Amino acid sequence: MTLPPPSASAPAGHALALTGLTRRYGAFTAVQDVSLSVASGQFLTLLGPSGSGKTTILMMVAGFTEPSAGSILLDGRDITALPPERRDFGMVFQGYALFPHMTVAENVSFPLRVRGLARAARDAKVRAALDLVQLDRFADRKPAQLSGGQQQRVALARALVFDPALLLLDEPLSALDKKLRGELQEELKALHRRIGRTFINVTHDQEEALRLSDRVAILDHGRLVQQGSPLELYERPATRFVADFLGRSNFLAGTVREVRPGAMALLAGATRVVQAVPEGAPRLALGTPGLLALRPEKITLLAPGEAADTEVAGEIAAWSYHGTGFSLAVQTTDLGILHVALPAWRAAISPTEGMPVRLGWPADASVPVAEDSHAA
Repeated sequence: MTLPPPSASAPAGHALALTGLTRRYGAFTAVQDVSLSVASGQFLTLLGPSGSGKTTILMMVAGFTEPSAGSILLDGRDITALPPERRDFGMVFQGYALFPHMTVAENVSFPLRVRGLARAARDAKVRAALDLVQLDRFADRKPAQLSGGQQQRVALARALVFDPALLLLDEPLSALDKKLRGELQEELKALHRRIGRTFINVTHDQEEALRLSDRVAILDHGRLVQQGSPLELYERPATRFVADFLGRSNFLAGTVREVRPGAMALLAGATRVVQAVPEGAPRLALGTPGLLALRPEKITLLAPGEAADTEVAGEIAAWSYHGTGFSLAVQTTDLGILHVALPAWRAAISPTEGMPVRLGWPADASVPVAEDSHAA
């Protein structure tokens, strides 16, 4: 799907604000005091494991679930009590929810018929929506005659045909295979850029969240743990959970033994781990415990005589090859198993179990993180 860049005449998106949003089911709290803002035209993804509350939040935004507390504002107007049919939001479900007895064109036309639009205006909008998702040639087919990816495009066209204020996406790509899911991710991102609407997406797929979103809100146990751009969240996770959920991380625990301008050093056994501390960042006090998150791709294999801010010796306990690189599990004395992502192209070694290696990384490769807290 190749789309041109957004035009100056593309309709503006709408801004959404959630304040103190809470949903309880008896004694169980599914969503607890969630506040976040979605700017006009932004692509926000609600990301979290199963049971984290992300779909419940989406259902409250859609109007299908009533909040126990809190408010939902669209462009500053309180819509918390507004029924779903009056919110004017488009929605795409995981299972497509297409009418099997209707053609593609009839499925896309359905929201316009419900709204009482005249036949000529309906037909024009349906043609434009199908052209947007490149399905104009399939207008007369039934859903059963389409692939999963094509059915998902029909669902998108149906959700967009009436120019909704927001587009809500409930794990829309999870039923597709990996290759097709990747292709549809690119198409969805291009579609968002093209039409300039505000998208709110729900997924448990970390890679999808990173690829699609302008901002990501990470949820755990019904609480908003951290929000920010994909780059901010991946490079500067605030907690162990965020670092671990948004891609693999090594966690290095030690005691602060040295603090100096711009850096500190933790001692883990006999290993000195140097950590950069940017100006204005919070510092750990001498003698206190510290926890660092270190991404596998930021660890390098040191050649003989090569130095790094932090160095540790170990031996390869296990390894695997996955086309673009090797994944190494290196056993160390003080830091336990360290996972290392090694590019395969012209790799310095051919990994074997038991092979001794020296690992190193710069002081700014890791980031201090807080231990997780799931207060009731």
